[in-house]
Amino acid sequence: MSRDARWKALLELLVERGRLDVEEAAGELAVSPATIRRDFDRLAEQQMLVRTRGGAVVHGVSYELPLRYKTARHASEKQRVARAVAGLVAPGEAVGLTGGTTTTEVARALAVRGDLAAGSPVLTVVTNALNIANELVVRPQFKIVLTGGVARAQSYELVGPLADGVLGQITLDVTVLGVVAFDAVHGAAAHDEAEAAVDRLLCERAERVIVAADSSKLGRRAFARICAAEQVDALVTDAGADPETVRRFEEAGLRVVLA
Repeated sequence: MSRDARWKALLELLVERGRLDVEEAAGELAVSPATIRRDFDRLAEQQMLVRTRGGAVVHGVSYELPLRYKTARHASEKQRVARAVAGLVAPGEAVGLTGGTTTTEVARALAVRGDLAAGSPVLTVVTNALNIANELVVRPQFKIVLTGGVARAQSYELVGPLADGVLGQITLDVTVLGVVAFDAVHGAAAHDEAEAAVDRLLCERAERVIVAADSSKLGRRAFARICAAEQVDALVTDAGADPETVRRFEEAGLRVVLA
């Protein structure tokens, strides 16, 4: 395992559990305790965690893992979800894409669809995610619209009143919503309230809303609410989703697609 992959895995574990000790982490990643100690020291220098005697804890009370560290876990599930979501988009539609690792995979899945590969722009993509715009702008079959706003380093998303101004002037056929948590009762949510506000506007401007989320996001709550479950038309998740959780979403009126 490369150092970058190891650091991503360590930070994902730390976010999930709140704290890790050296021996526990070494066992999880099948490396030596000495390697984990060095990793913890380097990550502490970058203020990604706080070193403790024998381990590490998350940095601060409210912690959000930067996007560049989020790709190591659930990668295959996200890719399956993304391909299924891309299949629900029709040529000629205007598509809103929020930021996040799963929506980034959706952008990549759209980019390789054969029926979207040639001719004048056959898809309009509106996004507040700089990384998604960067990946798609080189493809002439896509018309890319950025919302504007102030960039957040954690997620590469543009937020604030400048984004609100652009979104107030457009309409969308579909918004693909990435979330950190989605619950049938509490709805879709993000860590950051500014991101949630832009995501909410992207949903409000769309004829239909699709939540793209691997099963680890389901049944969870997060700080900033985006929208109620009833405002979502479809949930695309992986086959590892808990059947009872799926049933609750279906009872709330959602179409659930298991990828």
